[in-house]
Amino acid sequence: MTHVKPLAGETQADRPLLIVEDDAALRGYLASALGDLNYAVQQAHDRATALACLTSASPPGLILLDLGLPPAPSTMAEGLAVLDECLRLTPSTKVIVLTGQDERAAALEAVRRGAFDFLVKPASVATITQALRRAELFAGEEARMAEAGEARVQFTARLDEGPKEVAAAAEEQLLRRALTETGYNIAETGRRLGMAREHVYYYLNKYGIRRPE
Repeated sequence: MTHVKPLAGETQADRPLLIVEDDAALRGYLASALGDLNYAVQQAHDRATALACLTSASPPGLILLDLGLPPAPSTMAEGLAVLDECLRLTPSTKVIVLTGQDERAAALEAVRRGAFDFLVKPASVATITQALRRAELFAGEEARMAEAGEARVQFTARLDEGPKEVAAAAEEQLLRRALTETGYNIAETGRRLGMAREHVYYYLNKYGIRRPE
């Protein structure tokens, strides 16, 4: 077994991670192994428990997601639903997908929907850790961009949807990203986006966005 040491200066408080996996033994093993590497691990076994973590006051910035979840573990439907909901709620979250199913189909669909990375089961702790660290590096660079007044917006759109639909998708994602980064502080969100508070509330209503409980 390859052992991976924590990086210097890493602390649990800085590295929240959600593991979504229906296999209790595997989930527990990964939680223990990654906890030893200074990740503050939360665990979920299905879509409902995952969404409870995602809508908490402090949603995780990293997610390790098994696509085969109950009640249909032989398909990708539940895992992809979690992926969609996660990126809708917190677009800056980095999701690393794990699957033992059709590799090509799963990779294509997960990446199309915005997954950061894709790993095939069985994946070693060393391989998973390397993917998590790539995601952390990427998230750190995005945070520095945000401090400089920039934002990276990424989404997939059909060419036949037209520019209005594409613009709306980008608009909503940019708003959600700013809200997440400011802890849903309306004044600070407005400052970052260069708009009045009233306009922020308008877009909140337009896209049906609510502050997580």
